[in-house]
Amino acid sequence: MRLGLVIALCLLPARLIACEVALILAVDVSGSVDTQEYETQMQGLALALGDSAVAEALIRGRAQVALVQWTGSSRQQVTLPWREVRSFADTRALADEIANAPRAWRHFSTAIGEALRVSASLFDSVPHCRRRVIDLSGDGMSNEGLPPAALRTDIGDRGIIVNALAIEGAQAGDLTAYFFENVIVGPGAFVATANNYAEYPDRIRQKLLRELTKQTAATQSVR
Repeated sequence: MRLGLVIALCLLPARLIACEVALILAVDVSGSVDTQEYETQMQGLALALGDSAVAEALIRGRAQVALVQWTGSSRQQVTLPWREVRSFADTRALADEIANAPRAWRHFSTAIGEALRVSASLFDSVPHCRRRVIDLSGDGMSNEGLPPAALRTDIGDRGIIVNALAIEGAQAGDLTAYFFENVIVGPGAFVATANNYAEYPDRIRQKLLRELTKQTAATQSVR
């Protein structure tokens, strides 16, 4: 029996056992995000993916990357389905696609729970990836649809890690604390903070590098 299993594993195509990380970039496009702020997010992600350290981490992790735009409870779009990253050419192509991705919606609410639900379902398409990570960024608390906290147990039980980037300043309240208490899930999960959209590009680069290099210290909030 054991010998048969070893033989079967050896016969599997390399791509089915080589993926270290599947990463979903879940981007807020709700009504609180204006046109310039949307562009800042897309260009910031593109710049981050072009960073040599981030690109190398993606390549070493034989990553699969997808982009999801989210807003109200019935409005989540898989803007870019899974993309394999095996080379610097792949990271450049991915960055270009994200930089030029059209905005899906403009004037709707903030449904973080629904964004997480839809994002989590995408991992069924990449079962060969060892780590599964949702990188959710947003500038507001959930105000529609399924509360994100209601999904934490199910997402955690599925072995999915949710990290968050809180973009402060768009509304009153401590968004970083809200994300810490209601959104992040899994071993080493963390919240990073951008005090405004101007800080987003640098903070998302730092966040991606931390996620991709598997810094799994105790769950904490990072300011």
